[in-house]
Amino acid sequence: MLDETPLAPLGPAGLVFMASGQGSQKPGMGADLLDIPEVANVFACASDVLGRDVAALVRDASPEELNDTRNAQIAIAALSVGMGRALEARGIVPDALLGFSLGQVSAMVLGGMLAEEDAFALIAERSRLMGEAADANPGVMSALLKITLPEAEALCAQCAEDEVLVPANLNGGGQIVIAGTPAAVTRAEEAWAASKGRFSRLATSGAFHSPLMAPAQAPFADYLAQVEFREPVVPVIGNVHAAPLDVAGAREELVAHLVSPVQFEASVAKLQAVGAKMFAEVGFGGVLANLVKRIDRSAPRAAIQDRPSFDAFVEEFGKE
Repeated sequence: MLDETPLAPLGPAGLVFMASGQGSQKPGMGADLLDIPEVANVFACASDVLGRDVAALVRDASPEELNDTRNAQIAIAALSVGMGRALEARGIVPDALLGFSLGQVSAMVLGGMLAEEDAFALIAERSRLMGEAADANPGVMSALLKITLPEAEALCAQCAEDEVLVPANLNGGGQIVIAGTPAAVTRAEEAWAASKGRFSRLATSGAFHSPLMAPAQAPFADYLAQVEFREPVVPVIGNVHAAPLDVAGAREELVAHLVSPVQFEASVAKLQAVGAKMFAEVGFGGVLANLVKRIDRSAPRAAIQDRPSFDAFVEEFGKE
């Protein structure tokens, strides 16, 4: 459920960092950024925490290996946090942070709510629990295009047939991702195609942000009880309510997040209302920058995902 409380006005730059979510991964992503010191340091931190070479994962993993939830989440988060740290080191500091799904944890790191070491351990546990839930309750996700939320809700109700099928990512611009059992999602895709709608199956290994992830909630809550959170130094907008996160609600948000839809469109709209002037995606794939374009074609946006795009952004917005 959305929190209708308005946000506080952003700083004069109106810069929003957006941290990429799972599904944007691709072998070799960010490989040409690994020699940037801040990026290298973050990957080294992730490798130390996990006892494995995370940089090798993004350089060398096969698509099948990288798509596994347990690998995709770590690789994407390391890249987002590393790029965010590198931009900050060059004087480009965000006025607000917005992550997408997994990216919410990356945003919490960049917002000062989580230490990097704690975040990578948290992501490892989160991905393990989600992977176990996905193994026990197989599911898939599909992006439906040119659809409204009422239409998506009606389609899910029509095609569920007593199986799990729900809107999972409210992306805006007529795009809504549904999640559920493979058979139910296939029925919905076929029904939407029959009405001349288009869809695209996502490269995820489970039905995230749906009730199929419910088995992960209790053990994740137990884990989060031992994690230290701090108050953010800049606003971090949560996915569940499209509202700023704080220490008091951080754990509850992250647990609910597993089975709740991502309120991306509402989050972008609320940030625009308080002075967002640039939405810069740190991560890979440009998915979030493209979603911002769908929501508002006039909104300034950037996808910072490789060395050329990083250097161009630093040249335009960096400070000596």
